[in-house]
Amino acid sequence: MAISGIITVMERAARKAGTKLRRDFGEIEHLQVSQKGPADFVSKADQAAERTLYEELSYARPGWGFLMEEAGEIEGDPGKPRFIVDPLDGTSNFLHAIPHFAISIAVQEPKIGGGWGDVTAALVYQPVTDESYWAERGRGAWLHDRRLRVASRRYLNECLISTGIPYMGHGNMGQWSRIFGAVAPEVAGIRRFGAASLDLSWVAAGRYDGFWESDLQIWDVAAGMLLVREAGGFVSDFRGGDRAIERSEYIAGSAAVHSKLQKLVAGALRNV
Repeated sequence: MAISGIITVMERAARKAGTKLRRDFGEIEHLQVSQKGPADFVSKADQAAERTLYEELSYARPGWGFLMEEAGEIEGDPGKPRFIVDPLDGTSNFLHAIPHFAISIAVQEPKIGGGWGDVTAALVYQPVTDESYWAERGRGAWLHDRRLRVASRRYLNECLISTGIPYMGHGNMGQWSRIFGAVAPEVAGIRRFGAASLDLSWVAAGRYDGFWESDLQIWDVAAGMLLVREAGGFVSDFRGGDRAIERSEYIAGSAAVHSKLQKLVAGALRNV
């Protein structure tokens, strides 16, 4: 599969920002002795990566809008797409010198008459492993030049499921606990690695069989959702509908796993 111009633009920007993140990541261990130092340092690394991405992407696609985690929304020319950017997904991992974080970029198309529609291109780049996951609508999902497909396992007792766990000030622990209680006895294992963009990329790659999480922002999931779908998987809200971003509820997996996981999640919430 030939890589298109827009994927080339996104990957070039991500690799440039990723080089700086790798360099900054190498400094983290030296900062762990300071209470304030690591958090301040990571904030600056995050912002610097976002600036690099903005500069590279806006130069290559002038007039396009942006929705970014740090800078927020920057309007572009009416009728042109926008980039959805998370410059450092997995900030807590980065802060604690855990080498599991990513840059996430998605392209979202404008709707006729206003508003935003489908995501048509996506890239998730892991700077430490130099893995570049990308997808375009109708052209499949890829890891570099290797086509990705969701895992073929059909039975939950064989499946490894990924999730995110609520933490201080974020998420609904009661809801998560109910879902965990319903899912955990049925599956081979549950993992929490702390970067939703990579969780979804790994579902697309067949490393994980399924995923659930809530209270995520659009920049956390926009690229990963397209990767899963282009790899032959499904993404829905907890009710099995197509309002995942609106409800901030996400279930992903192959057709068989998604269906079974969604029923467990819905059942856990129905029995409150």
